[in-house]
Amino acid sequence: MLKVNDINVYYGNIQALKGISLEVNAGEIVTLIGANGAGKSTLLKTISGLLKPKQGEILYEGQSIAGKPAQHIVKRGISQVPEGRRVFANMFVEENLQLGAYLRKDKEGIKNDAQRVYELFPRLHERKKQLAGTLSGGEQQMLAMGRALMANPKLLLLDEPSMGLAPLLVKQIFNIIEEIKKTGTTILLVEQNANLALSIADRAYVVETGRIVLSGEADELNASEEIKKAYLGGH
Repeated sequence: MLKVNDINVYYGNIQALKGISLEVNAGEIVTLIGANGAGKSTLLKTISGLLKPKQGEILYEGQSIAGKPAQHIVKRGISQVPEGRRVFANMFVEENLQLGAYLRKDKEGIKNDAQRVYELFPRLHERKKQLAGTLSGGEQQMLAMGRALMANPKLLLLDEPSMGLAPLLVKQIFNIIEEIKKTGTTILLVEQNANLALSIADRAYVVETGRIVLSGEADELNASEEIKKAYLGGH
């Protein structure tokens, strides 16, 4: 579904991504793990059109999307849940969700997807007339995910969904990610909690200082002593 070939991305003179290549097949959860500042979020932003690669190609369903405007990419079926949630604090929960569908014209489909989001996140249904800024961190994360799903994506990019959340909520969010996969959405997940990410992913790539240094089946990486030492705190 997604093929990233040898992309290089710079912030000014600083090279953030150094020849990264990866692929994501339809129906998979693929996770990117690695230390903070390794380039994982930069990669997601480049795929979703927020950053332009200096060289390399990004193919989505066989067509090039590198450097295309972000809304073109959303229209094609890729949605991103940004790091730090970024909900519209002064708008109601249901207005935030409707904004996720702003490029769509199919009223019936939008209604059905809103229903599906409320089924995945019952808490949002209870709070739909509440201002997003008054929600807890976990609820805001649910809202950011629900808003991305309202674009009806085929590929969902998730950037650090567990950041700053209590362990119980993290477990809940990860259960929901697995539910989203079951509905047929493909997921590319960036996550600090490598243990948790590998437990739900099919495959994983390890990113270090802008390069992919290791890749493989998630359960193999989860069992690897080298990975445990470097990324899983030796557990």
